[in-house]
Amino acid sequence: MSYAAGPKSYSWWSREQRPFTPAELIVDAAVHILGLIVAIAAGAILLAMTAMHTAPEAFPALIVYVATLVAVLGISLAYNMWPISPIKRHLARFDQAAIFLFIAGTYTPFLAVIGGTQAGAIMMSLVWGASLIGVALKLIVPQRFGRLAILLYLAIGWSGIVVFQALAQELPSSTLWLLLAGGVTYSAGIIFHLWEKLKFQNALWHVFVVAGASLHLWAVLDCMVIHRL
Repeated sequence: MSYAAGPKSYSWWSREQRPFTPAELIVDAAVHILGLIVAIAAGAILLAMTAMHTAPEAFPALIVYVATLVAVLGISLAYNMWPISPIKRHLARFDQAAIFLFIAGTYTPFLAVIGGTQAGAIMMSLVWGASLIGVALKLIVPQRFGRLAILLYLAIGWSGIVVFQALAQELPSSTLWLLLAGGVTYSAGIIFHLWEKLKFQNALWHVFVVAGASLHLWAVLDCMVIHRL
């Protein structure tokens, strides 16, 4: 998202919309900072517990997950708070590309659980392959991708349904419910992402992002720590 200053204009990174008020920007920043605090604190606990106790074999996959989680929130904070300028345009590329990396990063710990199976290996390749294509498109030709990216985000995000049975055999039921709740939360938040005329629209969208990310972080903790103690 972006906030416009001066005359209304349209581009792939700065859409035509009303300027965000100072209050909206403050709330949006607070949502991002809260999400970053939770991600860093819980991520550190996750990595420490799994490395030393519960799941050392999954540690590389968990590093990828935590790194992409912190990166997507940090880049989003920088982009959304930066004033309209050429730097903001560059940040927009990284902001939108980081979402693809985060989706693949979130899948990585769970697919690693079934990594020894053909379904797990194929799914891991497809998720990362599609995500890297999305990253390339957003970095190289973002102006030609537009809102079609939302469909690709959703398609990759919900592609795990294909290996649901394999995951259900290996993951605790509570983990599966948390994964589902997170996916629904992300999807529902898209309503606010598109509802540009609503006051605090951008902050509300990011509330759903942080809530969905928190549910999935809880799912990882549930699977990799809580149920292995």
